[in-house]
Amino acid sequence: MAYARLSKIAAIGALATLAACAEKSDQIPPAFVSPSLYHTMNCGQLTFEAQSVLNRANQAAVAQDKKASNDAVATGVGVVLFWPALFMIKGDGAQAAELARLKGEIIAIQQAGNQKNCGIRVQ
Repeated sequence: MAYARLSKIAAIGALATLAACAEKSDQIPPAFVSPSLYHTMNCGQLTFEAQSVLNRANQAAVAQDKKASNDAVATGVGVVLFWPALFMIKGDGAQAAELARLKGEIIAIQQAGNQKNCGIRVQ
């Protein structure tokens, strides 16, 4: 009886831990950023800004993916071998928020560029 109860508690703990894991960068949606922030820029400035934001977003994505990978490893180790490893799981935080903002900036720059017929395409 005690073993069944312990198993249920462990299962609930594992599910809660999985919910706290950091998301991969491609699963983080962009935050809204108004294109009006870029309305005073010309096409050259928008292109430069787009490249700058894209570089920062790529760096943030790499860091977020590493965090998600570390959380996944800690979850696996914690569930299978050593439950105190579950305390190493950090989940999403400021880093994910920064990535969402940068993704939103890229969209806003593209929209501002579209309004000026700049033809900016950022992938």
